[in-house]
Amino acid sequence: MGGSGLEGIVVAETTLSHVDGIKGELIVRGHRIDALAPTATYEGMAAILGAAGAIGEHELRKRLAEARRVTFERLPAILVAAEGLSVTEGLRVGLASIPDADGPDAAIALIAAMPVLIAGLARHASGLTPIAPTSGRASVADFLSMLLGGEPDPAAVRALETYLVTVADHGMNASTFTARVVASTGSGLASSVVAALGALKGPLHGGAPGPVLDMLDAVGSAESAPRWIAAELDRGNRLMGFGHRIYRTRDPRADVLKAALAHLAPGTGRLALATAIERAALAALERRQPERRLDTNVEFYTALLLEAVGLDRALFTPAFAFGRVLGWCAHVAEQKATGRLIRPDSRYVGPWPATGAAKVA
Repeated sequence: MGGSGLEGIVVAETTLSHVDGIKGELIVRGHRIDALAPTATYEGMAAILGAAGAIGEHELRKRLAEARRVTFERLPAILVAAEGLSVTEGLRVGLASIPDADGPDAAIALIAAMPVLIAGLARHASGLTPIAPTSGRASVADFLSMLLGGEPDPAAVRALETYLVTVADHGMNASTFTARVVASTGSGLASSVVAALGALKGPLHGGAPGPVLDMLDAVGSAESAPRWIAAELDRGNRLMGFGHRIYRTRDPRADVLKAALAHLAPGTGRLALATAIERAALAALERRQPERRLDTNVEFYTALLLEAVGLDRALFTPAFAFGRVLGWCAHVAEQKATGRLIRPDSRYVGPWPATGAAKVA
């Protein structure tokens, strides 16, 4: 079992989501993600997951709006504490400043803090004044307004909302497992979410979408795609946005995001280039590794969608956290209700004391 990363080991029973890597299927609370994501709101997904307990969508919208105002009042002190840090690191500072309680109020405070902190930290890093949240707005529209200024484009709001719903929960991924481990010790929700963010920050989990855009920039044109891809594979490099630890077929979230992107930016050169690269990459991977299915994953169209709605590449991981916090909060609540201390065993493979060695005084 050495080096297995716990793959295939069941560590919890959950009612939240199911990932079938063979069928290419993601089910969230009885809903297929490809049916749910195109129309569900952020607050609606929070209600489906029970991220803040049994509070319904409309009440959540009101309470999250009020909690965003409270977070914004604390933002100046957080910006001082986070000076010189990246947005993701600053987000960690801001979330850690929230009282480490449990229950719906604690979840609402953490969920509402995400858009305020991300937008405020990003604007501050660019030398811009943070923009206050607007009373009555839903979470995603308010985030784009706080980040970009002005009235948000409804198409951009819908596209970003689709993304956030799509990534809200995904089985026992690394950050969710981290949140549940911390929760299993009896620690509070804020500690669990901050720990989860630390796991998400790692490039093997939440840092993959940005390099997809680097790949598109490097390819440059549809005509260059086959030659560029062949050269990368000859060098033994990985093609960003293809292959997944769990899925052995196409990631079901990829088509959801591709459709959302096509609706947001129909006929754009960027989408046409991405489609050409995807087609060339899949053909090359099938030729070179016919025994292993390496298909498009969620990161490929995530990068294009987040770019199209106006997010800088430095905000891709924080945006992932903005969506995944719903799952983290729901898993923490489930762990506390049904779980026990998570304490796996390990196998010692180091040296043993010599037989008959003298005791240390």
